[in-house]
Amino acid sequence: MASARSTRASAAVERLKRRTGVTSYSMARTGDGAFFLSERPGAPPLCAPLELDDFVVFVDGLGPQPEKRITKNDAAFEKQLVRKKP
Repeated sequence: MASARSTRASAAVERLKRRTGVTSYSMARTGDGAFFLSERPGAPPLCAPLELDDFVVFVDGLGPQPEKRITKNDAAFEKQLVRKKP
């Protein structure tokens, strides 16, 4: 179970690296299983040690956010909603 936890946390860090273009972000784990993020190995942490879910939310909230993909049908539906408002 610990490897799945680390995989989910490291995947969040990899997404952050892709979004920001900064490849030096580093994740570490405390002895009690909490995670924290640094700008590079050995640098001060950017957050207090967090549980897995909180860590993933924190990391996913950093940097530029990916644009939401919208289908042609969704776009057409949004246009209809705008027209129907009084």
